[in-house]
Amino acid sequence: MRVSLVGVGHWFQPGHVLFKGLDAELTDGCVYGVIGPSGAGKTTLLSLIAGWCVPREGNIERYEISHIQWVQQIPFGVARRTVMDHVALPLIAAGATRRQAESEGAQLLARFKLSGLESSEFCELSGGEAQRLMLARGVAAKPELLLVDEPTAQLDRHTAAGVNAVLAELSGEGRIVVVATHDMQTQSMCGSLIDIGSAS
Repeated sequence: MRVSLVGVGHWFQPGHVLFKGLDAELTDGCVYGVIGPSGAGKTTLLSLIAGWCVPREGNIERYEISHIQWVQQIPFGVARRTVMDHVALPLIAAGATRRQAESEGAQLLARFKLSGLESSEFCELSGGEAQRLMLARGVAAKPELLLVDEPTAQLDRHTAAGVNAVLAELSGEGRIVVVATHDMQTQSMCGSLIDIGSAS
């Protein structure tokens, strides 16, 4: 599986180009960091890679990718649903029984340091806990392409380091991981950087 970007450029208004001439080959086994100043178009590039928007110029081709998952910067969940509900739902939707989904969900929650919160409602979580839950739910969906927008923005340094380590592991499990980030710690974890600030 891979994603190929050739000469990609995008803008919303003539004369206000976000970036131009982006070339990249994205494959599994590497975390790709999208970097650049605020307003440079990092989230826009994630949308283009996902295929939700079409670039103004250039081409993006996705090969052997049928399932794409996006984890947004601001975590959105169902206020009165439990933590386990959130992570089990994608597994049940894929055909798992409730028991199977809860077993696998518990493993994912442990991976993101959320063990013990299975019965907590989403509205009871801290911002950092909610962000890690959305990451766990994104992984539960088992995408070939995982797009993550500022995953450590609401996390302390220690917790951020743990999330970065898991993202690095995920790239070696048969999926492409692309992370938009300002965080230098997250950038240092990435195997390759796409600097859109130098492509405008």
